[in-house]
Amino acid sequence: MRKRRRSHKKALIGKNIVILPFLFCVLIYGLCALLIMPSASSYMALADMFFSEGEKDFSKEHINIFVPVEDNEASKALEDSSEKENTAEIIKASSFTFPSYDYQFGELIIPDCQIHAKLFFGDSYSALKSGVGVYNGSSVPGYGKTILIAGHNNTYFNGLKYSKKGQIIKIRTNYGNYQYEITDTKIKDKDDRSAYDLAAETENLILYTCYPFDELGLTPNRFFVYAKFISGPIIDKNS
Repeated sequence: MRKRRRSHKKALIGKNIVILPFLFCVLIYGLCALLIMPSASSYMALADMFFSEGEKDFSKEHINIFVPVEDNEASKALEDSSEKENTAEIIKASSFTFPSYDYQFGELIIPDCQIHAKLFFGDSYSALKSGVGVYNGSSVPGYGKTILIAGHNNTYFNGLKYSKKGQIIKIRTNYGNYQYEITDTKIKDKDDRSAYDLAAETENLILYTCYPFDELGLTPNRFFVYAKFISGPIIDKNS
């Protein structure tokens, strides 16, 4: 009996020698992953963006509802209608498809900055790899509020470094075309909430990206471009 007990104890000790270090390693690995991954994910994304083999096709990840207004038969019919007498076009919210999160609903063009990017509703990782995105807490063109649009500094919004006062920003959507004039540019801390006012009751456009330009990874500052509304259809929110 004693020999059996001794052999049983030896077997338990042997198992503990193998199992306990393994569990310890798993625990340490898990803790390290929790601490490192939040900061490392951005660098991994950038590495994937610039060093992946071949071009990735993100078209399958997004639904595209963007149909240029000039190619939209319904819009042409509206333009030919005798009811359109006012210079400021007013459209009903029920007359077009409002974008859901991650939908492409337009494109953003700044000729002087050599920017021509797909415009998405939402600024998810996949959206910003395919173009630029409207911050989900802001508005879309035509609603008379702040439109906050983000893009990567080393891809689609790299050209913002050429932005100057007086330049025109064009936004084409599935319900109309808009123009905004750049009024100012500023460099702000990434946590500075005074850089934008999402509660504003006048339509204004704000573009932003990481700063300095061409720098990889997380940066402490953001480059903001401010623009005022020039033209485009007004959306009747009560319709």
